[in-house]
Amino acid sequence: MLSLSFTPLVPTLVLAAVAVLAAVAALVSILTRGVTGIVRTLALACLVIALANPSLVREEREPMKDIVAVVIDRSTSQTLGPRATQTNAAVEELRNRLGAMDRQIEARFATVTDNAGGGDGTRLFSALSDLLADVPSERVAGALLVTDGVVHDIPGSTALLGFNAPLHALVTGHEGERDRRIALLEAPRFGLVGKDQTIRLMVEERGGTGDATLTVRRDGQLLRTLTVATGRPFALPITIDHGGPNVVELEVDGLDGELTNANNRAVLTIEGIREKLRVLLISGEPHAGERTWRNLLKSDANVDLVHFTILRPPEKQDGTPINELSLIAFPTRELFQQKISEFDLIIFDRYANQSILPNIYYDNIARYVREGGALLVAAGPEFATAGSIARTALGPVLPAAPDGRVLEAPYKAEVTETGHRHPVTRALPGSETNPPSWGEWLRLVGAHVDTGSVLLSGSEERPLLVLLREGEGRVGMLLSDHAWLWARGYRNGGPHLDLLRRLAHWLMKEPALEEEALRANARGGEILIERQTMSDAPGPVVVTSPDGTTREVTLSGGEPGLFNAVTPAEQHGLYRLTSGDLAAFVNVGPENPRELTDVFSDTERLRPLAEATRGSVRRIASGMTDAVDLPRLTLVSSGSRFSGGDWIGLRASGSALVRGVSVMPLGYGFLGLALLLGAVLVVWLVEGRRRGLSEPDAAR
Repeated sequence: MLSLSFTPLVPTLVLAAVAVLAAVAALVSILTRGVTGIVRTLALACLVIALANPSLVREEREPMKDIVAVVIDRSTSQTLGPRATQTNAAVEELRNRLGAMDRQIEARFATVTDNAGGGDGTRLFSALSDLLADVPSERVAGALLVTDGVVHDIPGSTALLGFNAPLHALVTGHEGERDRRIALLEAPRFGLVGKDQTIRLMVEERGGTGDATLTVRRDGQLLRTLTVATGRPFALPITIDHGGPNVVELEVDGLDGELTNANNRAVLTIEGIREKLRVLLISGEPHAGERTWRNLLKSDANVDLVHFTILRPPEKQDGTPINELSLIAFPTRELFQQKISEFDLIIFDRYANQSILPNIYYDNIARYVREGGALLVAAGPEFATAGSIARTALGPVLPAAPDGRVLEAPYKAEVTETGHRHPVTRALPGSETNPPSWGEWLRLVGAHVDTGSVLLSGSEERPLLVLLREGEGRVGMLLSDHAWLWARGYRNGGPHLDLLRRLAHWLMKEPALEEEALRANARGGEILIERQTMSDAPGPVVVTSPDGTTREVTLSGGEPGLFNAVTPAEQHGLYRLTSGDLAAFVNVGPENPRELTDVFSDTERLRPLAEATRGSVRRIASGMTDAVDLPRLTLVSSGSRFSGGDWIGLRASGSALVRGVSVMPLGYGFLGLALLLGAVLVVWLVEGRRRGLSEPDAAR
């Protein structure tokens, strides 16, 4: 390629000034001198051209391929209906057609999932920008988007695209699609146990019937089924049944031929909070360990403790008049008949049947346990006597009965095989060694266990800590009153806080201490599964994906009683995990994923931007079939249109890479300038001589 180039010998401003002066001088000379003025003008022009230093430049150019960007939408909404099949067919056809144009075009492909950008919808234009980041804008021939039109990062103007070329959107899906979903309008995160929390929601649909059947479950248990009008918000009261997570599952029946059932279900977790955990502690007599229980319970700000110590049993007669006693009468009727249901836990600490409580009150306590209450017996020597509470109406709900022996000898509490699996005693600090690295206890009340689980054993492998589920409630028995030795640091002490706090919270049904539990957490693109069980092999966990597909995940053992697994989460949305009667839910990605909020394929969102670039938006499947019909691809060198009825155009830029440059000066620099100045001087001398010859003629 040959071109003319100028490299001025003086600054551009100086050259411009000289050119202006030369033009003025040439005009004046022509007007006053006629033909001679023309000669002067030519000399001045030569002077200006010489100062401009012209050269002939010859470039060796190699044509470069234009770049076409193809961005493929593989987000969750692209998996609905026939869209994935249409996308695969379109991408394969584009690869073939662009491959046939490889002499002129370089095609670049990028695939986008809704994991990009932290799951914040479909971000095609971010991927497009990354794909063309190293390409000069003039080399871009165009961009092709294979998508369902549900795009969440559409730029506001063509200037933000970074190139001046047509944008074409090839849209999957069909018109007239149907779908139904649950939209949560107000979802409380916390609620008081025993109180109602109100959820506001609405069932939305397109192409539906106007009403839908809603099923409500809490912790996997069916609560109710009701018919609701679609498109209208309504309130749904839910009773918070227990402390900790209350998992509420809402599911609406699907439409025939709808896009997806993944958004027909919504799950929210409401954390149950007790206003106060009310604990009744009854000490049968003052003893060294009494304050250990009191200090433990008083240190928990969420515990409202009511504590009574029997200082003067009925059989004690010392002659002191009743009206002079400073003791508070034990309010048996108020505690064990009128307000017993208000307590979350009742603790009998070294309590013996001293005729203070009538048998009817023991019946009330047993009924309280079976109906969901919690009872803990911290036994001392009195448990082995005729006054043992095991010989009252309370006996049938206790997990152990005394055998009449009290062993007074040092021993170390041992975690049993069952105890190593149970959350109350698993991994107690110090239990990792054999024997355990904690201090000794000095007393053990002999008992035989009829029902229940032995978590700790003492001297001669006799039971020390026994737990039992009785009806809807729970019972615990600690067959020694020497837990305080650990609290006092006797022989290096022991983990009394861990043991007693876990024991109390298990009795009050703390979800984290359940023996059988299934838990799941999302971490990036993975789901972490944890199965707590007392069995040797819990079996596989069934994982149901947001699109309804299921798979089994095999668990591997970790700590005793704990089994774990990690499984990939390839989709955003709600996963349901089941193991036997247990169920757990985990949401991967945003709680309300944008991909499932609006699932209908759309040709209008991208149209303004595409038309502003002289591109186009069109569906690639006609009717309701999955067959794909792509328009022709062609390169357009010039013109105002880049699309037609059956074709889409790509801009041919004509870009080239310069391989070499040769320069041929038309002057000789300062030497040429000197010759030019000499020529001008000669012109002036000639004119002067002619003037001199003409003057004598005039004189004659």
